[in-house]
Amino acid sequence: MDVDYSAETTRTIHSLLEGPQHPEAEFIRGGATFAEVYGMAADIQAKLADISHREKIVCLAAENRAIIAAALLASLGGGPTLLLPYALSDKALQAARQAADFTIVITDSSRNFHDDLKTISPRTSANLARLTDFAVAPGAELLKIFTGGSTGAPQIWSKTAANIIGEGLFLVKAHNITRKDCILATIPPYHIYGLLFSVVVPLVSEAPVTLETPKYPGEIARTAEKQEATILVSVPAHYRALQDKKLPVRLAFSSAGMLDATVNKTFGELNTGIVEVYGSTETGGIASRNRAYGEEFFTPFPTIRWKIAEQRLAVSSPYISPELPVDNDGYFIANDRVEACDKNRFMLMGRADTITKVGGKRVDLDEISRLIQEVSGVSDCVVTTIPDPGGRENRICALIQGDKLDLSAINMKLADHLEAYALPRLIKPVSHIPTLINGKYDWAAIKELLGK
Repeated sequence: MDVDYSAETTRTIHSLLEGPQHPEAEFIRGGATFAEVYGMAADIQAKLADISHREKIVCLAAENRAIIAAALLASLGGGPTLLLPYALSDKALQAARQAADFTIVITDSSRNFHDDLKTISPRTSANLARLTDFAVAPGAELLKIFTGGSTGAPQIWSKTAANIIGEGLFLVKAHNITRKDCILATIPPYHIYGLLFSVVVPLVSEAPVTLETPKYPGEIARTAEKQEATILVSVPAHYRALQDKKLPVRLAFSSAGMLDATVNKTFGELNTGIVEVYGSTETGGIASRNRAYGEEFFTPFPTIRWKIAEQRLAVSSPYISPELPVDNDGYFIANDRVEACDKNRFMLMGRADTITKVGGKRVDLDEISRLIQEVSGVSDCVVTTIPDPGGRENRICALIQGDKLDLSAINMKLADHLEAYALPRLIKPVSHIPTLINGKYDWAAIKELLGK
């Protein structure tokens, strides 16, 4: 794909501020048009300009994708950096405020905020309003994304205009997304995965997106049929529940965890193969695969350079957060172990932090998880360590989800392949492994279930 994405990203940023090619087209299927999105963006700019003191950071606490798109446009037009919280609960917003001081919130609801916070709820107008002529530099900070953190510790990752718009532009071109498509996302738009696919991609491609963010299988299927969705953006937990349902989609994307090959195969036989996108909030997308088409290994995006450093994946990418440390050649070393395969591809071998020691001996928690998931009836599994009461080391524990689980078969499988010191001290079956709203595991809840 011989495309100069750096130059095209800059052109796209300026093009977005010039206004939509089709103002009357729907941004939200059956809802706000592109003209109305730009009208809200201009209203946000005007209201921010009326505030006497210039704010460096404004919190964007909204679920409505049209308002989020309008706020992005306002920020691209020289507005302040937007802070996206990991959830819209009072607890999450309070944590976000402690992490990044702000006094203004852009919102789409009548949610109660602290009295000292100013709120902006943009007005909707059918008249296309012109945004400021000033465009931020591609390298300027556009967003701060406040995540829940993979271990439960919140973190803030910066994203530049080039990070966000560049990745959205790549996705549109790589998958030939056009205004003839309609996007249905089952994850909220204030998470990076949902933001890219259900806000940025629609802005760049003019493909409408559904208003709803359905989470249950029947609800997802009904929304897809009603809105004639051609692109589904979801997570492994939802695809497991959807694998036997016929949907009208031509493209399906999955992220926030590994997707089981059998789920992809079953879903693909009825619909289309699921593209697994590998990456993180801080790195952006890195690679993809579609196991329904026999792709066992991940193929890096053509915009990514990669190498292996001490068995770990190292990437040089236009999408990584600027605060990530890079080596002299511009590579960030991720925490994922990989093995090079089949020309320009790699296989994920687990996270570097899933290697633990028991009695001074190395144990790979991912290997234990893979063995458990090979047993019939197991649909998902998490293997982790918790402190051993009264001891100096951690003990290995497994949380297992599935129907008609045979614990004796699981124990036999593990005993046949692992040394005694590597066997889990606790195996606990559950009806559902806790997940966060973005589809990732809820590690705080998991540790609680395991008795920490």
